[in-house]
Amino acid sequence: MTPQALLEQYGPREAMAYDVVIVGAGPGGLAAAIRLRQLAIEKGRELSVCVLEKGSEPGAHILSGAIMDPRALNELLPEWKGQGAPLNQPVTADQFLFLSEHGARATPDALLPDCFRNHGNHIVSLGNVVRWLGQQAEALGVEIFPGFAAADVLYGDDGSVRGVATGHQGLGKDGTPTPDFQLGMELRARYTVFAEGARGHLGKQLIANFKLDAGRDPQSYGIGLKELWEVPAARHRPGLVLHTAGWPLDADTYGGSFLYHAEDHKVALGFVVGLDYANPWLSPFEEFQRWKTHPAIRAHLEGGKRLGYGARAITAGGILSLPKLVFPGGALVGCEAGTLNASRIKGSHAAIKTGMLAAEAAFEAVVAGRQHDELTAYPQAFERSWLHEELRQAKNFKQWFKKGRGVATLMTGVEQWLLPKFGVKEAPWTLHRSKADHLYLKSASQCAPIAYPKPDGVLSFDRLSSVFVSNTNHEEQQPAHLTLKDASVPVATNLAVYGGPESRYCPAGVYEFVKGEDGRDRLQINAQNCVHCKTCDIKDPTQNIVWVTPEGGGGPNYAGM
Repeated sequence: MTPQALLEQYGPREAMAYDVVIVGAGPGGLAAAIRLRQLAIEKGRELSVCVLEKGSEPGAHILSGAIMDPRALNELLPEWKGQGAPLNQPVTADQFLFLSEHGARATPDALLPDCFRNHGNHIVSLGNVVRWLGQQAEALGVEIFPGFAAADVLYGDDGSVRGVATGHQGLGKDGTPTPDFQLGMELRARYTVFAEGARGHLGKQLIANFKLDAGRDPQSYGIGLKELWEVPAARHRPGLVLHTAGWPLDADTYGGSFLYHAEDHKVALGFVVGLDYANPWLSPFEEFQRWKTHPAIRAHLEGGKRLGYGARAITAGGILSLPKLVFPGGALVGCEAGTLNASRIKGSHAAIKTGMLAAEAAFEAVVAGRQHDELTAYPQAFERSWLHEELRQAKNFKQWFKKGRGVATLMTGVEQWLLPKFGVKEAPWTLHRSKADHLYLKSASQCAPIAYPKPDGVLSFDRLSSVFVSNTNHEEQQPAHLTLKDASVPVATNLAVYGGPESRYCPAGVYEFVKGEDGRDRLQINAQNCVHCKTCDIKDPTQNIVWVTPEGGGGPNYAGM
């Protein structure tokens, strides 16, 4: 049944009204909620705030390195230490290695740009930080609804955003209601803040509908893969931060790695590959597994045990790719907009700051009796903020990598090490991008296949065992949330021209090309495995795959990530 037919037969949907509805209980969404309620309490005003979260709880879908710069948190909750915020492991040392296949060359400390210096920052589980932020929000009177995915934007007759509708529950695979069917609910608001993270389902629609990216560079993404390990005490160096570049990626492919020694013998490690890579035979997952076997990385992990795995797309385009942040009735914050600083590999402080700025603009508007208009005060405040200045300094970071790793390394040093020594914070030149990530993929015949080693089950693993430790699950009978515009394209174009890249860029084994009984190839979609990383939505060379929201509560349930 079509959504319209469901509404006609089972509707109308129940509706609840709030002053502000926030989509996504990540750092940005929860910061916005907290700031709204802080202001309401300070000013003695009634103000209702609701947060929708598609994960089973706040933090369930949160995945990050993560080193946290506490600058924005200091502004939001100055007493966070006394309130029990889980920022327990300060950074004690920074290392940056350039890897060859068997060797490693360390960058001298004196030559390390400020973007790779982490003094004053903390190694955290961002999922645990988000759970704590959720508790702070609820204590201030915020209503949080976990397990409810915002599936549709509600528009008024004038085209302004009036809120969102949650997805239906209890639909069968064919889209028809089962005995457990429940119609979605409408959450109406004076203003709606979208904080879904990178490549948000609704954010993508809003950017297109309101042409928020007009005059901006195309957004660029990376896929970040992460594991959490517990290592022997003898190998644990609490507070050590290690980054690498080079092997196993070639010099023309953007990417790198991180390895952070957290508290309690835990080590967080991960690998990032820019989704503008050209070779369709490349597998980010396999590159990650291969990287762990390097002697410089193996030395941190041997004798340890893998506890968790996950993957998530991250924005990397920086300030030149930022869309307009506001539209009639709503705003974009955090990675939904693309505020991550790729040069620092940090986005949570940016999400918190933009959430606060959007909240302050929304509060003033509500107090003034306004609704459904543009919160112009938010982008104005952003342009005056320390975050805007920080992002301006990193404006060229990703763009230099299209000129090769050598040039990128040199120019990052010039822009973020040399120029600041002369008091120049922002380079006087600007590099622009003109192509979306999926357009960089070459045909399979133009590139050499990559032979990846088999996993050893000790340091390296396969996809299915990795998905298992991500605690991913979806109701088996629900409609697939990975949809195709044209079912013939995967075989006729993606497989024939590009060698079926979806079977390699997906980090969870969702896409498989299998032989049917007639001996013909077909694409099998294992939607239950999906970790909601959004890579397929970004990298599909034909843009034929469309990621839509599954039932709320499904997907990964990350613990300690």
